[in-house]
Amino acid sequence: MAVVPDLSRMRRDYSTRGLREEDLAPTWVEQFDRWFADAVAAELPEPNAVVVATADADGAPDARIVLVKGYDEAGFVFVSNSASAKGAQLAANPRAALVFPWHALQRQVRVTGRVEWVGERASDDLWEPRPRGAKLAAAASVQSTPVDSREELVDRLRRLDAETAGEELPRPPAWGGYRVVPDAVEFWQGGADRLHDRLRFVRGDGEGGAWSVQRLAP
Repeated sequence: MAVVPDLSRMRRDYSTRGLREEDLAPTWVEQFDRWFADAVAAELPEPNAVVVATADADGAPDARIVLVKGYDEAGFVFVSNSASAKGAQLAANPRAALVFPWHALQRQVRVTGRVEWVGERASDDLWEPRPRGAKLAAAASVQSTPVDSREELVDRLRRLDAETAGEELPRPPAWGGYRVVPDAVEFWQGGADRLHDRLRFVRGDGEGGAWSVQRLAP
């Protein structure tokens, strides 16, 4: 039987000023701008890395880390293959939850909302600047499907590279962008004695519903 480590030694206190309503930006996207700029300035590794949680038609959850490729008031965009596990889950249940885990800043941002395909043109724009190696990997891999070995994947990539030498690789039809359109965006700031600050922007009902701010108990 494995020995359970003493995790009490790993406890840390949170000593930041906290997050008060009067410090909050007028909109969630402006507040995210501020915190994302802080994450970049702090030189956090992969500040645009985000946990994406999805569920299938039966409600079985799944999660993985991806890189957000852009965001604005419309939502957060990441790329994937529609034939992947997450693609199939989003086709059956087009909602997702995001978590930006900025531990070094004692912060996290949590997002929930519906998910939409960004379209062919926007997907082309996301594909075009990718390095050739990344394009080859995306085109040669049938994401989330079993393979016999790593060597099989490497062989696929090498053959595709040789077949398309000197050519631009077209975007695979199944590859493209997904946008999480938020209905709630929570800004979590660690607080002393675990009295954390949680301020959440919530979209009102109906088309173009107004946003409001709620404070949540930690």
